[in-house]
Amino acid sequence: MIKSEILLKLEQQRVVVVIRGNTKEQAIEAAKACIEGGITTIEVAYTNSEASQVIKALNDLYQTNQQIIIGAGTVLDAETARLAILAGAKFIVSPSFNADTASLCNRYTVPYLPGCMTLTEITTALEAGCEIVKIFPGGSLGTSFLKSIKGPLPQVRLMVTGGVSLANAQDWFNSGASIIGIGGEFNQLAEKQQFSDITKIATEFIQLAKT
Repeated sequence: MIKSEILLKLEQQRVVVVIRGNTKEQAIEAAKACIEGGITTIEVAYTNSEASQVIKALNDLYQTNQQIIIGAGTVLDAETARLAILAGAKFIVSPSFNADTASLCNRYTVPYLPGCMTLTEITTALEAGCEIVKIFPGGSLGTSFLKSIKGPLPQVRLMVTGGVSLANAQDWFNSGASIIGIGGEFNQLAEKQQFSDITKIATEFIQLAKT
């Protein structure tokens, strides 16, 4: 699958779920529960020491389903990005912009979505070839920030992560977000082994994203 196809699928889905997990098994089960609920874009966070194994396992499990896109999150440097790509990650997400990571992702034609907080950071990311920029932390910046960004940079495509919930997801979309990133509640439920609840909430997010 080429870079443009991955970016298109991310925007079509509109929802990316960040899976952390305390173990490989917990992360895999949480991801499977999200997929069952209709969220087919999964970001496996490198706060899990077994993230590479999780990415590989999920890719193996869903290798015949082209709708399911497994990526990597909380990627702080190019070395980690390369490990993720070798494991099969189709997109890379960072909490901040890293020039070396952007270069590496461009080299392997993998989408890189860095976290940004200012117009300068966003412009730097765009100039480095990032086609979608993550606004993080969204909860601290607020929906009005997105509207302000769209003034001078109407062309920028934004994913918002941090502080996104069912209660405010539509507000983020209305303010200019192309994609929302979610995860906190999902990971809390995963710790309690409440995977059926994860599936239920995932379904609710997908229904909202389609409205």
